[in-house]
Order: sequence, then structure tokens, then C-alpha cells
Amino acid sequence: QVQLVESGGGLVQAGGSLRLSCAASGRTFSSYTMGWFRQAPGKEREFVAAISWGSGSTWYADSVKGRFTISRDNAKNTVYLQMNSLKPEDSAVYYCAAVRVWHSTLPHEYDYWGQGTQVTVSS
Repeated sequence: QVQLVESGGGLVQAGGSLRLSCAASGRTFSSYTMGWFRQAPGKEREFVAAISWGSGSTWYADSVKGRFTISRDNAKNTVYLQMNSLKPEDSAVYYCAAVRVWHSTLPHEYDYWGQGTQVTVSS
């Protein structure tokens, strides 16, 4: 069992930055691929970024590539999402999630989810 708690969301102006954190419980954090997803009102949950267990390979949605960076600190059981050059269309509830497979961008494949943190970008 893995429990995930996100933090770091808030209100920021367009062009600004935020850093989201996701703290995980359990001793097997390093064996999970960690993902960030987001969901805006009236829209489906969408993939943002993921970082694998082991090699730390990363994947990004095209919409955030070059602006967002995912990283992990296995010693702290924490995954981060650094978000720069934020746009109003980045506004959503951001969720972190964990999955055993090495690579996944599909929400339904993830086993554990946090409660989400709101990010609002004003124009």
C-alpha cells in the first residue's frame, strides 16, 4: 500500500512558477514509477509527466515539454513537479500517482493516487 500527499499548489500569474511535491508513505517508493496528472473542470484527467523507477527516465505531455520538470528523491520518498512559464490553460487539480510498471501515461494503469492540489494561473 502506498499513500500519496500532494502539496505546493496555489494561485500564480501567467509566466510564473510553482513547485509541486508529492510525499509517499511506505518503504517501496523507489520501485514505483511516479506520474503527475491534471484535471480541469469538465475535462478528463490527463497525463502531465512521469518518472520511472530505476533509471529515472522521464516522459512529458507535449503541452508541458520544455516548461515542466519532474524529479524524484528516493531518500525522501518524494516526487516533484517544477512548473515554469505557467499559462492559464495549466489551471487544474494536479494529482500524483504511482504504478509498478516501468512506463505508463494512462491514468487507469496507475494503482495509487493522491488527493490532488489546485493550481490556478491567472492571465
